[in-house]
Amino acid sequence: MRLSATILFCLIIFSVCGQERITISGVVKEKGSQELLAGVNVYIPGTSTGIATNNYGFYSLTIPASDSVTISCSLVGYETIQRTISARNNAQLNILLPSARQLEEVTVSARRQEENVSGSVQMSVLEIPIEQIKKMPSLFGEKDVIKGLQLMPGVQKGSEGQTGLYVRGGGPDQNLIILDDAVVYNASHLFGFFSVFNSDAIRNVELTKGGFPARYGGRLSSVVELNMKEGSKDKLHGEGGIGLIASRLTLEGPLSKGKSSFLISGRRTYIDLLAAPFLGKPQKPGQSKVRPGYYFYDMNAKINFDLGPKDKLYLSGYLGQDKFYIKENRDDFQMRAGLDWGNATATMRWNHILNSKLFVNTSLVFTDFNFATTSYTKESFDKEQEPTESNMRYDSHIRDFSLKADFDYYPTASHSIKFGGQATLHKSVPSAIAIKGFNSEQAINPVENPVRSLESAIYVEDTWQPFDALKMNLGFRLSHFKSEKKSYINPEPRFSAALKLATDFSAKVSYAKMNQYVHLLSNTGMGLPTDLWVTSTDQIAPQQSSQIAFGFAKDLPNRGLTFTLEGFYKNMNNILSYKEGATFLGLSGANANDVKWQDNVTVGNGWSYGSEFLLQKKRGKLSGWVGYTLSWIYWKFPELNNGQTFYPRYDRRHDLSIVSIYEFNKRVSLSASWVYGTGNALTIPAATYDAIDNSFFSSYNPNEHSLNKTKGGYRVTEYKGKNDFRAEAFHRMDLAIQFHKKKKRYERTWEISVYNVYNRKNVFFYDISQDILPGGERKTYLNKYSLFPVIPSVSYNFKF
Repeated sequence: MRLSATILFCLIIFSVCGQERITISGVVKEKGSQELLAGVNVYIPGTSTGIATNNYGFYSLTIPASDSVTISCSLVGYETIQRTISARNNAQLNILLPSARQLEEVTVSARRQEENVSGSVQMSVLEIPIEQIKKMPSLFGEKDVIKGLQLMPGVQKGSEGQTGLYVRGGGPDQNLIILDDAVVYNASHLFGFFSVFNSDAIRNVELTKGGFPARYGGRLSSVVELNMKEGSKDKLHGEGGIGLIASRLTLEGPLSKGKSSFLISGRRTYIDLLAAPFLGKPQKPGQSKVRPGYYFYDMNAKINFDLGPKDKLYLSGYLGQDKFYIKENRDDFQMRAGLDWGNATATMRWNHILNSKLFVNTSLVFTDFNFATTSYTKESFDKEQEPTESNMRYDSHIRDFSLKADFDYYPTASHSIKFGGQATLHKSVPSAIAIKGFNSEQAINPVENPVRSLESAIYVEDTWQPFDALKMNLGFRLSHFKSEKKSYINPEPRFSAALKLATDFSAKVSYAKMNQYVHLLSNTGMGLPTDLWVTSTDQIAPQQSSQIAFGFAKDLPNRGLTFTLEGFYKNMNNILSYKEGATFLGLSGANANDVKWQDNVTVGNGWSYGSEFLLQKKRGKLSGWVGYTLSWIYWKFPELNNGQTFYPRYDRRHDLSIVSIYEFNKRVSLSASWVYGTGNALTIPAATYDAIDNSFFSSYNPNEHSLNKTKGGYRVTEYKGKNDFRAEAFHRMDLAIQFHKKKKRYERTWEISVYNVYNRKNVFFYDISQDILPGGERKTYLNKYSLFPVIPSVSYNFKF
């Protein structure tokens, strides 16, 4: 490692001292709104010299001095512009990039020079433009960035309609989901059917599923990075929509024109309001009045200030909540119960340009996820006695406070260096807490048993282009975790490289080692809010993974096509699972001090491998992609399945997605998607039969087989192997048509969509039932249940 660092240092010094060089730096903004643009390709035409702006629009180019130089700027959805300036001295060049007059459709774009897949050192990275997501068909017309990512190769969904991400064999907890630098622990609404991200408030979303740069850490499988819009500094803008189950509204505009701006966005479902007139009306005197309900809401807010030419300040936050409740009332009985869960995040970021080659972003971040179940009953059967009341509450949460600093350093045109560090203080209550009260005067004060831990890391990475045909990213991350009594220190080397075999064809390879110190414990595999987040302890070591990936990238510019083919192998150690039959939601009156979650989990290993294919059409009236994944996933736990290897629930051999969008004209567009996947691996009984207690053998009648009739007998359910049953294959087609019209002061869009066009009854879950035939014989049935039939929907969207 020391030798590599010495060689790298010498190369940098040599390249700097070889000849007189000057530095051109600045920021790139959108013309009009003046929003900083990330991922803009800033380069010198006809050469390999170029750089992409960072997340805050900053760039720096160090080039040989000359009389003049031409700088080009390009970004998908914007006009390409050129500026010619003197190159005899260091210069600051800030650029305003205008939106393209007539956009060519781009399905998936990565941040790279000349907007091609073969020119980037990074592999296994996907970015879907938000405008593309808004044109795709969706459930109930609710546009969802996470479901857009599920249509890409290497990414699988859990069950029908779920937003959980299963990336290259990893579970949903192995994805680092970041919103403006803040970790989002539970990214789902409506028990997993929608994500918490309102697409109107999101500027961009990027998924990294392998070859992780050193600046990312803390998860094994993927990084999903989302950034909110900054808000227009020019004039007031807004957009929103009215759908079948939810409405949304986003406003953005200047606080001080050209210097500061704001964005505020909100969304709420109204299922409870629509259903209220039909629920809770007793039909007969004395009959119970039962009223169930559910709704969710989320809010995004952001303000930013230009403090000068070198300083910017951002304040952003997210708040979202799901509320499910049921109320029952009658003369002698009252009951209220509910399940609430939600996220809250807050981020303060300060950008500072130290000099023309060095940029720093400092962030102070807060994030919180909690869920609670509550129950209240009041009984008054005897009018002469005081009513009996009881209260119960389960509560669990995880809360983080983080401080991080990230530096971007551009010493030469062939080197782009990032380094920095972060520290996160975790405070979690991993065990559900039960608190009971039996009279109305007793206060309910949750008894917490918080677990505090510290997670920190430092990193450095260098994107180095030693010659035109080769580009490499060399990185190293050192992570640290301090639990109650034990510390874990883990090195995490990272490497990726791209070798151009031709102008538009390259071979790529990457390697990354990752550590994960927070874990999700789940019995269902569905990402329900009752799943518990826990941190590593003295007894439970962090999860670890090593992943190697290799592949090819090809551009076909004449046809507007790009093609990528990747293979991967990933090894995972210390992954957690519940022991057979374990759960943390028992009602035995236990409090947090009685439940030791470490004693109810088991530790094992896993590995996965496979290949991924992606063909994209980027331009023209017809755009879209075809993505296919072939993969295998294996788990092995000493305490599960008799220590034998088994498939986890989300193992899926084949996964295929076809997405297309056709623009008839500026007013009408049609989109369609079709997905196919191998069924999940499940555990179901192999046999069910009566067993006899020998002490009662003399009383056993062989003609009587039911539990109720057999004295001394009991039912036995026999299982073979864990997850040895394969569910039916999953497939579905969705369609949507949009009608656009520009009015004098605003633009409106009507959308008609159909989810599950041909009414495929995809299996959501199975159960076993039995019938008793004449003569006492039993017949066993495997019943399958589907969730969503064909669902038409209509929505109205507007923008001004």
